[in-house]
Amino acid sequence: QLQASGGGLVQAGGSLRLSCAASGRTFSRDLMGWFRQAPGKEREFVAAISRNGVSTYYSDSVKGRFTISRDNAKKTVYLQMNSLKLEDTAVYYCAADQNAILTAGLSYSSRPENYDYWGQGTQVTVSS
Repeated sequence: QLQASGGGLVQAGGSLRLSCAASGRTFSRDLMGWFRQAPGKEREFVAAISRNGVSTYYSDSVKGRFTISRDNAKKTVYLQMNSLKLEDTAVYYCAADQNAILTAGLSYSSRPENYDYWGQGTQVTVSS
């Protein structure tokens, strides 16, 4: 199971840190990703991190503003979001891929169909 938390209401330019805690699985073997879905839009890739934390991947829309990290001892992946914009408003989901190779790459990591487990989502609302 994946449990996402940390969402909330923040003003544009502000920051939030999302967390996703895993239970009942071998977290350290999983590629972990963050996706988001805004009302009326399809789910889109935000960021992903390899199982050893060495490789990270970002969508162009968040690169330079968001940082993904993980703590395998705590079975938790984080998404630090800085310089938030109105268009970052969405429900954010964490996901786990237990079959990814260590060097999965951006193309593979950004596809939601590759992920096996999903968290319940946490709402992020950015206000002006």
